Amino acid sequence: MMKKILISCFVVILAIASLYVLSRETFDRLNPLLSEEYVYVEIVGEPSDDDGRYTYELDGVNEDDETKRVLFSVSTRLEPGTFVRVLAKGRYTKEYEFIEEEDMP
Repeated sequence: MMKKILISCFVVILAIASLYVLSRETFDRLNPLLSEEYVYVEIVGEPSDDDGRYTYELDGVNEDDETKRVLFSVSTRLEPGTFVRVLAKGRYTKEYEFIEEEDMP
């Protein structure tokens, strides 16, 4: 009986670790311990092409001036120097909006 419980616990821990490694964005979206926050980024570099969507993985700053990495995708390629405010929960992006440079923290 004890052996079955230990094996079950190991399988659950392995499944959670696999979900985190393979799909961190989904894990962050479902994680109740993470809170949403706005992260401000400037578009730099080239996005990756994801079947017609352009995915950006960028470092930005939150309102407390802490550096955060966000991942978001858009349907059109953005010009370098574009400023974006991203509502993020870990690496999961709930929404984004284009802003002016003076709105950056």
